Amino acid sequence: MSSPLAIGAVSAVLRNLLDDGLIEAGSAMGLTVDVTAVAPDTIDLDDADASPRLNLFLYQVTPNQGWRNAALPSRSSVTGERLTNAPLALDLHYVLTAYGRADFQAEILLGYAMHLLHERPVLDREAIRRALDPSPLDVSMLPPAFQALTASDLADQLEQIKLTPSIMSNDEMSKLWSALQSHYRPSASYQASVVLIEGARPGVSPLPVLSRGPRDPTTQRERGVLVNPDLLPSVPTLFRAEPQFSQTGARLGEPVTVTGARLAGTGHVVLLRHRLNEQPFELTPDSVAASGESMTITLPGDAAAQAALAAGQLSVGLRLLVDGEPAPRETNTIPLILAPTADFASADLQRTASEVTVELTASPQVRTQQKAVLIIGTTEAVAAARDDAADPLLFSFDPAIAAGEQRARLRVDGADSILLDRSGTQPIFAPDQVLEVP
Repeated sequence: MSSPLAIGAVSAVLRNLLDDGLIEAGSAMGLTVDVTAVAPDTIDLDDADASPRLNLFLYQVTPNQGWRNAALPSRSSVTGERLTNAPLALDLHYVLTAYGRADFQAEILLGYAMHLLHERPVLDREAIRRALDPSPLDVSMLPPAFQALTASDLADQLEQIKLTPSIMSNDEMSKLWSALQSHYRPSASYQASVVLIEGARPGVSPLPVLSRGPRDPTTQRERGVLVNPDLLPSVPTLFRAEPQFSQTGARLGEPVTVTGARLAGTGHVVLLRHRLNEQPFELTPDSVAASGESMTITLPGDAAAQAALAAGQLSVGLRLLVDGEPAPRETNTIPLILAPTADFASADLQRTASEVTVELTASPQVRTQQKAVLIIGTTEAVAAARDDAADPLLFSFDPAIAAGEQRARLRVDGADSILLDRSGTQPIFAPDQVLEVP
């Protein structure tokens, strides 16, 4: 596969092909011909001393229809590792334009150019290597942009580049030249297909399957595909994580009920992942239902958990050993909102003529990469930048904010502190989610 330099490499090879072909064709023009690959609006048409010119311009790039559904870049939903590097398949659309000041110069030049491309409908690999690495010429003598194209790997891609004349109607040609804001000159359009660009990041390839399930130690027969007489998933699967009282999120120290299927087994370990943590936070569930349909976990609230966990969206997974299987199995992941808990009772509020400042702490600690917003009543303020997660949050409000007791909530990465108390028959405002504005 080619690198992202392949688009520029195709243009460079085509320009080289046209340049060499016009040199070999001799002096039919009687003048030196310039071969360029620039935007038509940058060409000075008023220069009376300008030589005849042949210009190749890339005006459009489209996905290749044959390759576009081959695959998509994918990552593991569990670890985030890259699994595949699917190629970016592109078709390149060029307009070839001839410029000449004397009679018939442009027509003759365009005829030579179109014949050259007709005779070379495929850019063979050796021609690409010669064009991008013109030995024995020292590549370091060439412009820096051209030097970079030698690393495009265009000659080694799976498919060869094919050139096909494309038909543009008068309407399409008129729109193109109007968009270019340049005067029309005799032109022909071509399509170069296909350019395959692939990433160089390492992927993960699975090993071949040796058996469908464990083998019987006596007969060495495979167990086969596990079938259950119901419509539930055949492997341990998590469905949903529900905070207590149907709250919008769970807080540290509170229980969470996780529902699923086939959760029975041994060695249960709950895995809590967050985008800012490289490794999952592990904890043991409080209980697992004998039916395997649910389990209960309690989010720890100690100092270690406050530093290790982060507010916002967590992904909850489970690792367990299913009865009869030799190795632990890891389930899918489900979302869980970890709501921040702001210490409003110990908050420090100060009013000056220019602002009202609020300094408070939160649990878990708000990372320096997270966005924290304090909402007092209906007024919001974003926390000032900090150097360490253990530093308190500092908010600055407009002095027009009303004084007195007001409802408050802290929002971290879109997760709000719990403002409503749903433990009763009807929801009420939590009495501790208030600030006394001076």
